[in-house]
Amino acid sequence: MERYLAAAPELLNRAGQFSLPVAHAAYRVDPAGRLAVRGLPQQVRGGLMMLSDREMPAAMSPDVLCRDIVQECQRRGYGGAVLDFEGPPSSLFIRLMRMLEEELHKRQKRLFVPELWGNHARTATILICTAISGGTLRGRLEEAVRKYASRPLALDCQRLAMDFLLPSPNGEGSPLTIPQLTRLRQGHTAYFSPDLCARYFTYRTSAHTHFVLFDDADTLRRKLALGAELGIGTAFFMLPEVDDLGSELFGR
Repeated sequence: MERYLAAAPELLNRAGQFSLPVAHAAYRVDPAGRLAVRGLPQQVRGGLMMLSDREMPAAMSPDVLCRDIVQECQRRGYGGAVLDFEGPPSSLFIRLMRMLEEELHKRQKRLFVPELWGNHARTATILICTAISGGTLRGRLEEAVRKYASRPLALDCQRLAMDFLLPSPNGEGSPLTIPQLTRLRQGHTAYFSPDLCARYFTYRTSAHTHFVLFDDADTLRRKLALGAELGIGTAFFMLPEVDDLGSELFGR
C-alpha cells in the first residue's frame, strides 16, 4: 500500500527518519485568494501538496487559485494535491475542485478530497477516516467502496485516543493527548475490539466509569491490511500524531 506522512515544515526532519513520501502541510490561501506557502524550504521536491481551508477568504477566483496550485505542483514535482478542507463544500469550492480534477489529471497528478466532498467528486481520490467509535470498520469501508465504486479511495489513518463517559448515548468522547493516554493506561489491561479495529480499557473515577478507545501500531497496521483487502491502495498518517509509533509502523 502507498503510504504518506502528512507533516508541517517544522516536522520535516522527523519525517525524514522514515522512508515515506510527505504530504506537505504548508499551504493555505491568503486574503487575496492566492496560494501561500509557510516555511517550506526552496529545495523541497516530491510528495504531495496539502492545502488547508483555515482562514480561507470568502471571495476568491477558483481559476486563479487552481492555476497557482497546478504551477506549484509542477515546480516542486509533487504527485498531486490534498484538499485538507474541514468546511462544507460550497459552490465556490466545488468549482475549484472540479478545475483541479481536470488540470491535475491532464498532468497525471492526483487530487485527494475529504469524504464530505465525495458526492461532488468525479475523478478525485476520496479520503475515508478510519477512526470510528461505533459500528464496524469493515462495514464502514465496505460501504464506502460500494458508494464510491467508480472513484479511488484512500485511508485517512487518524490515530484514535478518546475518553468516553459511560453511558455515552451520543458516542462523543474527549480527545486525549498521547501523554494523557499513556498515564491513563498505567495499571489497566487493554483489549482489542475486532469491530472497531482498536484497543480499549475502562477505568473508574469517584463518580463515573470511563471507556478509553485508542490506536497503537498494531491496530493501525490492521487497518491498513483491511483497506488493502478491500482494494484501497493509499493511506495517510499525520505527524506528530504517530511520531512515537513511526519505527514500528514504517521502520527507519
